Amino acid sequence: MKFFNLMTCAAMAAALCAPAAQAQNGDTLQSVKDRGKLNCTGHNGSYPGLAELDDQGNWKGFDVTLCKVFATAIFGTEEGHLDILPLSWAQRWPAVQSGDVDLVIKATGWTLGRDTEIGLQFSRPYMLGSVNYMTHADLGLQSPTELDGGTLCVEAGTTYERYAVAHAASMGYEVKMVPFEKTEEMKAAFMSGRCDAIIDWDLQLAVFRSQTAENPDDYAIVPGPVTAEPLGVAMRQGDDNWVDIANWVINTLIFAEERGITSENVDDMKADPPSPQIAKLLGETPGIGTVLGLEDDWAYNVIKRHGNYAEIWDANLGEDTVYKLDRGANALMRDGGINYSLVID
Repeated sequence: MKFFNLMTCAAMAAALCAPAAQAQNGDTLQSVKDRGKLNCTGHNGSYPGLAELDDQGNWKGFDVTLCKVFATAIFGTEEGHLDILPLSWAQRWPAVQSGDVDLVIKATGWTLGRDTEIGLQFSRPYMLGSVNYMTHADLGLQSPTELDGGTLCVEAGTTYERYAVAHAASMGYEVKMVPFEKTEEMKAAFMSGRCDAIIDWDLQLAVFRSQTAENPDDYAIVPGPVTAEPLGVAMRQGDDNWVDIANWVINTLIFAEERGITSENVDDMKADPPSPQIAKLLGETPGIGTVLGLEDDWAYNVIKRHGNYAEIWDANLGEDTVYKLDRGANALMRDGGINYSLVID
């Protein structure tokens, strides 16, 4: 049992100050199967690009697609087997601890406190939350250090201000901070040309650009992160098999991209696998499902219905969407990013 000091309890919701519930190994998958549905997090409102409702009231976004991917891995399809629960940031931890949700896929950073004090387990990161500068496109900046001598609109006292100060100091360039008390004032000042750049998570910059600018192409997200935060799937502690499923589902999306397996060619790959690894991944060679408590065609079903990592990115965040967000650090390692797959043997 873990005990929290009074300051910690005062800062957290009452539900989080109670001992975290423990999931028993294998129990989560069995309870999901018995229920016939996976319960996964949405957002209580809209979190553009990750979890939002379309004009017909259907959930969409990168995080929502991952929820669909997990349901497909378990049931062969997400249709009729997935409930997206619109939870606030504060509700996500009590919901997973109580078992009301099975997975928290909600732009959740993996931190020491969450891993230890709240009693969560995390998957391998499925995305790197990259903090970048955005500038006026005509400046042509290609790296953060090229902001040297420029001005940066920031919200006073925020972590983003500290990120910018630390990055400039460590990389040896100078930038003049133009502080604002309110986000709206900061963004308006940037759009009016009062400063050369602003700083935020690259996705939020892309959303701001797409929803606010009269001509989004007038603004460019500068390549190269100032800092970054790994985002993982959060689960209750104690169920190693559930964590294994999360890790290998995410790995499958990246592995498929590396090997050129897509939703369009996966049938051909399954019929004539070009390697033993791909044969096992797609269920032609038995074993990839049994070790996890799933069917051997689970990875095939995931790729067939939802595609590989690149297809999911492109459908929700990439150039073909209003956000036009470059992969950046989330590209494959061979393309200059951090994503790489684990060995399937």
